[in-house]
Amino acid sequence: MNEPHFRTQVGRELYPPIRPFDSRMVSAGGGHHIYVEQCGAPQGVPVICLHGGPGGGCSPTMRRFFDPKVYRIILMDQRGCGKSTPTACVAENTTGDLIADIERIRKLLGIEKWILFGGSWGAALALLYAQEYPQNVVHLVLRGVFLMTRRELNWFYGGGAGKFWPEHWQRFSGIIPAHERGDLIEAYHKRLFSGDLAQEIAFARCWHEWELRLCKLNPVSQMGEVCSSYARTVARLENHYFMNAGFLRHDNQILDDMPKIASIPGNIVHGRYDVVCPPESAWMLADSWPNCKLEIVAAGHALSEPVIQERLVSIMNELHSSGL
Repeated sequence: MNEPHFRTQVGRELYPPIRPFDSRMVSAGGGHHIYVEQCGAPQGVPVICLHGGPGGGCSPTMRRFFDPKVYRIILMDQRGCGKSTPTACVAENTTGDLIADIERIRKLLGIEKWILFGGSWGAALALLYAQEYPQNVVHLVLRGVFLMTRRELNWFYGGGAGKFWPEHWQRFSGIIPAHERGDLIEAYHKRLFSGDLAQEIAFARCWHEWELRLCKLNPVSQMGEVCSSYARTVARLENHYFMNAGFLRHDNQILDDMPKIASIPGNIVHGRYDVVCPPESAWMLADSWPNCKLEIVAAGHALSEPVIQERLVSIMNELHSSGL
């Protein structure tokens, strides 16, 4: 419990570290078991935090955006990652499966309606769940919007972001033979699922480091050792989803289905200098969602960006103050 507080640029702290009052493994079929935990107030306002990736998993810091005296905080590790098992498994692991898992958890915990809190891929998943089950959602709080479109994937894995960070792009793309660089997602797929564990780990590290280096407004030039198992999990799951276009019915599905949740209010916080998920996606989402408030702030993509942390904590406090 002696984890240091994280301070934002304006001096507001995240809430102090808290421990779960409930944690369990939920059987989800297909051999998958989903890790779920609850923190804060057992009778409080339910909010589920949806992590990014796919494959990123939750961390204890994610509990700390919510006043534990007010909110019933639910965290889950999506299929194949975090404490969920089996690790790095892509069998029976689709967006539809994840949406079903979220709904299974809501019913299991006896929650009628809840707030969805998600960032990056978690923002996409929150929107997709809300569009499937709008009657169960009272509010969405989204950060670093990602809409799982070909345009976004082409930007990050096709050279767009690499124009800002050519030295990192060279490392990411240069490990692939020149004749395969026209589709780096597919080229990495061959190696991440080769069955050769050493090769999978080597390419997973490159895949994961490419994203890590660009997540913050001021990326660090030197990175510490990346955990091999974590990198392999994130890389395999992200690549699996991106190879399958997020398992959506069609490109632009999320924006096309926004009328389904037009009446649900929301908040969006997005970094002005986010090169992982450029602000265009957040702008397009807000333009199709009159019942939301978009804030573009001086930050990159990461949840750990101080100004993003400050705004998310403030939004959750404002929701409570407004009587939600």
